[in-house]
Amino acid sequence: MHRDKPAMQLPIGTVLGNLPGLRFCLMLTLGASIMPSAALATSPSRADPVGNTATAQARNTAPEDLVGADVCAICHKEVSSDFANNPHSMATKMHGPTGIDCESCHGAGHAHVESGDKAKIFNPANGATKEVNAKCLGCHQAQHWSHDASAHAEGNVSCVGCHDIHHSKVESLLKASQPTLCYQCHADIKPEFSMPFHHKVNEGLVQCSDCHDPHDTNKKKVLKPAIEQDAFCVKCHTEVAGPFIYEHAVVKTGGCTLCHLPHGGPNAHMLNRVNVNTICLQCHSPSANFATLTSAGLSHDQAAQSQSCLACHASIHGSNVSRIFSKQRD
Repeated sequence: MHRDKPAMQLPIGTVLGNLPGLRFCLMLTLGASIMPSAALATSPSRADPVGNTATAQARNTAPEDLVGADVCAICHKEVSSDFANNPHSMATKMHGPTGIDCESCHGAGHAHVESGDKAKIFNPANGATKEVNAKCLGCHQAQHWSHDASAHAEGNVSCVGCHDIHHSKVESLLKASQPTLCYQCHADIKPEFSMPFHHKVNEGLVQCSDCHDPHDTNKKKVLKPAIEQDAFCVKCHTEVAGPFIYEHAVVKTGGCTLCHLPHGGPNAHMLNRVNVNTICLQCHSPSANFATLTSAGLSHDQAAQSQSCLACHASIHGSNVSRIFSKQRD
């Protein structure tokens, strides 16, 4: 005979709600039975076939309008097969479902997939320049915040004019390497790098982007911005960088290109005149100063002994020992 007493004997007429411990157990059991139903409700469904609700919210798009990169790959294998080598694929790996994929740039693909109509998907190759640039700047705004004011943007050049997003094997996804890419539009500059004295661009020692920034400047020549005039020149030409105790003022006010050609030319040191004296005489000419009735500028003739200004004024860019930039202290 079973002699153990029951763990708990309930009097007839007892209300379960008056027993807190038993009520808690019943609530726990009920909650466990509800959890599978809730999980099913959040799993992918016909309304959200690829489980991309987070992606849709990030792009302000209805989930049912997105098809996912796997569907795109069915027809576009030539693009998807190599996408792992594309720098944009890193964003997908870093940010998961809200990262970069086909529909990040081309827009929701459901209508295109259903109809097969190319007009129902955004193609940057055929898009308007402003629309293409706006799409790219949606992610790259921080790096290229002033792109809309650049010469390329004003010239109606779109991002895909220089960049090949899918098939490029060149750094920064360029369509071709420098300077070949730049020469496609700037053919008038190409002969300057074949002059007797030139920057070694064709030789591969200098690149166009060392001096020019195609994205982030509003200067007409898209020169890289600098705190001082032509400060990027002295990154290579350190011997004239200064600062000097005695400065040649024109270097600050006129910049390097007042005396030098930036790409190449027929004269030594890429001077923009046949010799240095001709350049000096542009400012130091023996013309009269009508305010003081005195002669200003050049104090020597141009005889044989004074053929080159640099024979005496050797430190023409500036000096720490001479206010007239001579070799010896004056």
